[in-house]
Amino acid sequence: MLAHLKIRPETAKLYGLSSPELVDYLSPYHLSYHSFGLEENTAIAFKSMAAKAEDAGIKLAICSAHRPFERQMAIWNAKASGKRAVLDANELPVNIQGLSDDAIVDLILLWSALPGASRHHWGTDLDVFDAAQIDVKTLRLVEAEYVQDGPCAKLHAWLVENAHDFGFYFPFQQGQSAVSPEPWHISYFPVAQLLLPQFDRAELAILLENSDMLLKDAVLARLDNLIDEYVLRIAQP
Repeated sequence: MLAHLKIRPETAKLYGLSSPELVDYLSPYHLSYHSFGLEENTAIAFKSMAAKAEDAGIKLAICSAHRPFERQMAIWNAKASGKRAVLDANELPVNIQGLSDDAIVDLILLWSALPGASRHHWGTDLDVFDAAQIDVKTLRLVEAEYVQDGPCAKLHAWLVENAHDFGFYFPFQQGQSAVSPEPWHISYFPVAQLLLPQFDRAELAILLENSDMLLKDAVLARLDNLIDEYVLRIAQP
């Protein structure tokens, strides 16, 4: 498949086409100790950070880690088809019927990456919550849960102060990316910073052209700009 698409085997993992060297991180805060795939160094650092957070009364838990291309495609297509809620910048649901394809693409990208362009493909990025304060089944991953009196507000404040000590940071911050701020999304910078420069926009174009992605024509027509704004423009530690 990769040869047919002219995508290099060594970069396939960047787009979620193959799994990077992942280790299974077993979460004690999920039924049956749910396992999440993490890049090895990311897993080591996260385990240390979770132990430190526990000293502060925080149960640092994962709700999403490595995500393959097919899973990201399913998320995208569900939103593009109206089967899954599409939120605006204020996290309010939008009725996409009657909107232009470009408008729908812009709305989806506020909160969801293009298939093949998600940092979750790398095993270095994960969405987290405080399992001491909220059950994963009721978690919505919205800003209100991570600020003021939200159940994960203490966690977010702790991460702001301590995550950098373990190599983690928030890549999606206000005004530093076209992606909406995600106070639940952390990235292991020592490894992620080595992967992003390997991202090849021509390979992503080939991948999407040969995919079953909805809104494909609208995306491909301005793919370069979308990559610049939603993939390459991110916050720095």
